[in-house]
Amino acid sequence: MSDTYFTKDHEWIKIENNIGIVGITKYASEQLGDIVFVELPEKGSQAEKGKDVAVVESVKAASEIYSPVSGIIIDANENLNEAPEVVNEDPSGAGWFYKIEITNSEEISDLMSEQEYLELTGD
Repeated sequence: MSDTYFTKDHEWIKIENNIGIVGITKYASEQLGDIVFVELPEKGSQAEKGKDVAVVESVKAASEIYSPVSGIIIDANENLNEAPEVVNEDPSGAGWFYKIEITNSEEISDLMSEQEYLELTGD
């Protein structure tokens, strides 16, 4: 069973067996506009909850991507280097940014459910 949670900074994390897949929400991708570049985190690097780990650039702006939880980056979506527009096309699927091995599962309780996130964005 997997669970998806959200941050107030518009990241999502899908958690299964202490591994999280992280990306930005549809709302965030729509606000950014056409995404032209993604800077991914290094595999093996440490991520700290609430700290920036990646960058996404669009025709409108550049934005940091913050880690929803602390952990070790175990994979990055290298496809985004060649095709950053996938983040716009499928933000909650093929447009994922990185996978993280969660080192502090208690941090998950600080994240929002989908319902809470929809209330935040007004959707």
